[in-house]
Amino acid sequence: MFELHHLTAQEQAEWLRRGDISPVELAEHYLARIERLNPELGAFTTVTADAARARAARVLAEVPRAAALWGLPIGDKDLNRRAGVRTTFGSRLFEQFVPDESDEVVEALDAAGAVSLGKTHAPEFGFPSYTESKVAPPAVNPWDTRLGAGGSSGGAAVAVSAGLLPFAPGSDGGGSVRIPAAATGLVGLKAARGRVPSGSGLDRLGGLVVPGPLARTVADAAMLLDALVEGGNYAFATRAPSWDGGALLNAAVRGEGRFQLGVLTSSPWDEAYEIGLHPDATAAVESALRELNGLGHGLESFDLGSTPEYPDAFRTLWQAGAATVPAEGAELDLLEPLTAWLVRRGRELPARTLVEALATLAAFERRVISLFAPFDAVLTPALALPPRPLGWYDAEDPERNFAQQVQYTPFTSFVNVSGLPALVLPVSQTTDGLPMGVQLIGRPGGEHVLLSIGAQLERRIRWHRRHPPQW
Repeated sequence: MFELHHLTAQEQAEWLRRGDISPVELAEHYLARIERLNPELGAFTTVTADAARARAARVLAEVPRAAALWGLPIGDKDLNRRAGVRTTFGSRLFEQFVPDESDEVVEALDAAGAVSLGKTHAPEFGFPSYTESKVAPPAVNPWDTRLGAGGSSGGAAVAVSAGLLPFAPGSDGGGSVRIPAAATGLVGLKAARGRVPSGSGLDRLGGLVVPGPLARTVADAAMLLDALVEGGNYAFATRAPSWDGGALLNAAVRGEGRFQLGVLTSSPWDEAYEIGLHPDATAAVESALRELNGLGHGLESFDLGSTPEYPDAFRTLWQAGAATVPAEGAELDLLEPLTAWLVRRGRELPARTLVEALATLAAFERRVISLFAPFDAVLTPALALPPRPLGWYDAEDPERNFAQQVQYTPFTSFVNVSGLPALVLPVSQTTDGLPMGVQLIGRPGGEHVLLSIGAQLERRIRWHRRHPPQW
């Protein structure tokens, strides 16, 4: 039976602009689904039904229909503040925190005409690559509720995959958009450093964290990223090329071009941890390569080479980033073991160690961009393993927990360090019917190439027609 959430975000936008449905009616449809399904799925930590209805009515009455996201429902990741709405940052430390101001990325989405339905679940301060915090039930995978959804944009991924939202914004500091997208059968796009004015990454330690969309289709992801790019001051978007509004969506819709692609299955973690590609991850890469070859793209395998300096430098940066978590004394006891470990290690770091790590990673960035230069894009596995069971990560031993995260996600963090755009595509399924994806990494400012390739694959594979069986 057809329901509104079966439409893509692009199709829903067309219905809204034609007047076939109103923003209020669309919000009500999704709110009803959230009320019924969220208790089992854990996609939202806070649902703002009354505020969403009021916002939808204001959009209908006051916002021009030309706005990029006019009347489309979204959810704010629970790491982003929205004035007057509980924002937990995934931590018991902020379980009842209600901010007075909104973050810039939230304001950019409002300016584009979107309607927020609440806060999507994120793990504590976004550090883990899984979404099983202690402030809310875990975000479970709609394809198999015994499995996790990945993280840190896990709640956003669950909401889109299960049809509780048409698409959703996330943020990505080490894979936090791409990991849950791959785990739940979605398209996940990490923007290049400097692309999004409200989240350039240039104000973050190491330039790691940038916003990005999670969506069912390449065009839907491009539409949401276009809105974020257009919705801000360009003072900090130093690495973005000259901008033509709507260019990303145009690239995603047209899906044109033949490109030279590198194929990479080694990672910078290989010398520090036992990294192994599951057969399902290998099968996803092989499936993508067959399709790309059929489309006429050039394909060339290459190796990342020895990177013994990367693991320690990245760990140092990850720990240093936790040093500013606002927890002191007894408040540290409210943090989860992994976060508390990161905070304590970060505060113990000598300044010299951090400076040396930043220099090491800057040199690594230059090396990666130079190594990737012959290619229009580079293909890697999205994840090394299929989606992980709930409770798989060691909750008490932070060192083992960190190792498990690396073993699951060895292909994501180095893209953040390098500041490059990356697109995850759900190209295949396991024998058990679970999603498996690949990652395309682009040149600086090269989202349009990734979207063009993604659109070509989407036309052949048609993953947007797959849905979790019971949702």
